[in-house]
Parts: sequence; C-alpha cells; structure tokens
Amino acid sequence: MTNQPEHLGEQPFISHLIELRDRLLRVVLCVLLVFVGTALYANEIYQYLAEPLLQHMPKNSTMIAIDVASPFFTPIKLAFVVAVFASVPYILFQFWGFIAPGLYRHERLMVLPLLLASTLLFYAGAAFAYFVVFPLVFGYLTSAAPAGVAVMTDIATYLDFILALFFAFGVSFEIPIFTIVLVWTGITTRESLAEKRPYVIVGVFVVAMFLTPPDALSQTLLAVPMWLLFESGLLFSRFFAGKQRER
Repeated sequence: MTNQPEHLGEQPFISHLIELRDRLLRVVLCVLLVFVGTALYANEIYQYLAEPLLQHMPKNSTMIAIDVASPFFTPIKLAFVVAVFASVPYILFQFWGFIAPGLYRHERLMVLPLLLASTLLFYAGAAFAYFVVFPLVFGYLTSAAPAGVAVMTDIATYLDFILALFFAFGVSFEIPIFTIVLVWTGITTRESLAEKRPYVIVGVFVVAMFLTPPDALSQTLLAVPMWLLFESGLLFSRFFAGKQRER
C-alpha cells in the first residue's frame, strides 16, 4: 500500500488559504468603495452624529478642534467607520460563503439565522443609542456643567465617545445571540439560565449604571431592553436546545 504524496495532502489546505485571501480582498475592496462615497459627505455625516450634542449645548457655544489636523482627519475617520459599518452585511456574506461548505445541513440552518439576527440586533443597538440614549446623556451632561464653565467639546473626543457608546450598545443588544449560542453548544441549559434570572436582572442594571448618566430614568431605559432581550433569547433558545439534543 503506497502512501499518498505529501504535496497532494497540502493542496486542499492551500486552496482554502487562496479562497480566504480572495474573500478578504473582496471585503477590503467593498469597504474602500463604500469609503469613497462616505468620504465625500464626511462633514455632513459628522454633523448628523453631532446633532444630539449640539441640540443641548448652551446658546452661542460650539464644538472645537484642539489638534491642527482634527477638522480633516476626524470626519474622515468617521467616514471610514461608517463604511465598515455599512459593509457588515457583505462582510458576513463572505464569511458565510467561506464556512458554509464545511458545515452540516442542520448547522447551516442554525448559523445563518444567527448571523442575520446578530447583524440586525447590532444595528438596532446603535440606533437605540443614537435616538434614545444620546439625547438623555448629552442633556444631562451639558446641564451638569458648573456655573462659569463653557461647554465646548473637542470633535475628536466626541467622536471617540460616541463610537464607544455605539459599540457598547451594539454588543449589549447581542444578548439573545449569546444566550442562544450558550444553549445550542451545550455550555448551559435554558433551565439553568432561567434560574439565574434574578442575577441577570441585577447585572443589566449594573451595566446600565456605567453606560448611562447617573439618573434612574436613563439607567432603566437601557436595563429594561437588555432584560427583555435576555428573555427573548431564552424564548428562542428552546428551538436550538432541541437541535442540540438531536445532534
């Protein structure tokens, strides 16, 4: 019995690397093409995202740019982040095209809905931050300035702040996906998570306390949706729990 030549065994691995390279190049090309479009409207995009703060700033006050290059690079940085954000569906499509051939049919039926749901939930978290949390946060922070202090926020600092909040709320809204994956992979069970509900409720209020201004209304507006998302994850995880037992 002759052994298979070593170079024949390496061919599938090399072909996978070539496919991965091609898909990564497509992703980079997609992001760059979208970035060309967003860069043309970089200032308008920044103005739109700065609106929640500008609406609550004192009269005759403006945002400032401390660094010499900030007026140019800060909107461009935001335009690139928006390009990546808008390209997420295509990025996930390429990711799905790479891993799908290696999955069983029942695994494909489970993973694809999770990818789509996680994308929508992340977008929903970012939208919730912009339309609900930002007005509350900036309304409180600007009103809390001591007398004689002019509120004039640096544009680069503001961008870093809102991007951190977008990411935090986007990840927070992934709670149903985390819950489903924990049950589907067998790390825990629905019953065990349901028993820990009191700890989860306390935990989401603690997280909301750090992500929102120190007032009960803002904290509740974040904690309640996070708790409801956990409950929805428990609800939908029953379908994945059945698939996990079958597997």
